[in-house]
Formats: sequence, C-alpha cells, structure tokens
Amino acid sequence: MAPSRTLRCCKRALNWIPVLFINLVVGWSYYAYVVELCVFSYLVIFHIFFFMFIWSYWKTICTRPAEPSKVFALPRAEKDQFEKEEQAEMQQEILKKVARNLPVDTRTAGGVIRYCDLCQVIKPDRCHHCSTCEMCVLKMDHHCPWVNNCVGFSNYKFFVLFLAYASLYCGVICATVVQYFIKFWSKHLPNTHAKFHILFLFFVAALFFISILSLFSYHFWLVGKNRTTIEAFRAPVFVKGPDKNGFSLGFKRNVAEVFGDEAKHFIFPIFSSLGDGHSFATRLVHIDPEQANGVLHSIVTSSTTKQQSEILRVKSECSLNHSMNHYTGNDHRSHNTCN
Repeated sequence: MAPSRTLRCCKRALNWIPVLFINLVVGWSYYAYVVELCVFSYLVIFHIFFFMFIWSYWKTICTRPAEPSKVFALPRAEKDQFEKEEQAEMQQEILKKVARNLPVDTRTAGGVIRYCDLCQVIKPDRCHHCSTCEMCVLKMDHHCPWVNNCVGFSNYKFFVLFLAYASLYCGVICATVVQYFIKFWSKHLPNTHAKFHILFLFFVAALFFISILSLFSYHFWLVGKNRTTIEAFRAPVFVKGPDKNGFSLGFKRNVAEVFGDEAKHFIFPIFSSLGDGHSFATRLVHIDPEQANGVLHSIVTSSTTKQQSEILRVKSECSLNHSMNHYTGNDHRSHNTCN
C-alpha cells in the first residue's frame, strides 16, 4: 500500500517538470529582454502581453477541471441492482431507465449509454474520463502536460487565451529583437555577454512562436466548429448515429459558448463560458451549419421573390380591370374589388 502511494506522489511531482521548464524559459526571456537588451521604447507593450500571458497561463493551471454533478450518479437502489446484474443487456436497461431523466444525447460507438465504471456516473454529453487526473471531466478537450491539468469546460477559454497571448508575447520579442540579431551576424554589436542572450532569445522566441501559433490556429478552428480535440478525431455518436457537427450552432454562437456573449469579457481570462457543462444545444439538421444558413437564405429569398411576383400580378390585373371598367362605367365596383 505504501509503495503504491509513494509512486503516485513521485508521479505527481514529475508531472510538474514541464510546467517548471516553461516558467524557467519565460523567466529567462524576461531577464534577457528587460535587463540585458533593455529597449525602453518597447517595454510597455512587452509588459502588457507578458502580464496577460502569465495571467491566462496560471489560470489554466490553477482552475480545477469541472466534474459531473451527483445527479448523474446512479441512485442507491439502481446502483445495487446494477452491480449485482451480470448481463450487460440488463445493466443497459438500468442505465436507460436512469438516463431518461437526464440531459444525455450521446452514446458509445456501440450505441449504448456512456457510463464510467471508475467514477460510477453516467457521463454527460462531451464528458470523458482522464486517467491522469483520475476523474471524469466535463467537455474534456485534452490533458495538457505543459499546464499539468485537464483542459475542459472550466478552463478551455483560459487555455485558448494562453495560446493567443503566448503567440503575441513571442511575436513581440521576435519583431523587436530581429534588428539586433542582424547586427550580431554583421558583427556590429558590441562584444559583450549580452549578445549571446540576444542570439538565443531570438531563436527560442521564433521557435515557440511558430509552434504556439499553429496550436492556437487549430484550437480557434475548433472553437468556430464547436468541437473538442477528442471530437475532432472521433465524432460524437448520437441516437441517430455519429455526427461531427452535432454541437455546431454557427460560428457566432459557437464562439459565444466558449468566450461568452459579452465582448468586454473576451480578452480577459475570466470565466464567461455559457452553460453548465452538463448539457449542450444540438443542431436539428444533419448538414453543416454554414450550409444550413445558405439553404435557409435561399428559401427566404425564393419565398420573398414569389410574394413580390404575386403582388405585381395582382396589381397588373387590377390596373387592367380598372382601365376596362372606366369605359363601361363600373369604376366604383372595380375599386372596391382591388382594395
């Protein structure tokens, strides 16, 4: 028992090594830029991005992943019956009975209710079990070793902002250090130890900028499609079958689900995501939301055109009747009929 507990403690300690590495690199980059390079004209914008980067990074690390509510746990009677039952079919009947009162729309690949044997809960939509965190995580995206935490419903916005501000932070360093980097290669830089900081600072910032910007672009695409990383590789399965766009509600509403519906909260690592993480709105048609908007627009346009044509036809008939009745002395009756 004791060795197992010791191993778990060692594993948890080792999981912090990537976080320590990132913080050491960031700390050194701050020293090299502010102390060794010390370009006063860029220090304000540098510190703005540095502060937002650190804030969103540690919010991602420190925010505990959201786990399913106790409502999704089996009641005592059903739990005892579920554990005593040996047939998988009968166990599924028990789960179906409990799931009728829960907002659960997704199924396993085999079409059965998703149940976690370790946490002993019916999994809400988009919820998955993380073996590293040893818990079920609401709207789980992935477990990130660089933050030593699960990225999910409670901190996904912070994670995306962390990638955005990390890209801007590295971009500012590359853009402002490149002139000194060129002077280094042309040997116009004083022969001091600072030039080595400048050399490595540019290379490290450029390397991180390319990798982080690629990752940010991918996750921003996922936000626009309302998918998690897990769902991007394996489409969620609904009662009627798998649908990769099952949770997509259009770009604007998809972004609002992560960043909230108030623009003033978008750029700050403050929780503003919509919903409770247990249930999510799903689309009604099994076509891409952008295609659905196009189809809807064409239907509305077609309907409007038909209505306008009908109005013009009626007006033409009324004008013709009015002209004919003018000569026959039936102007009054024709006017009432057209009105």
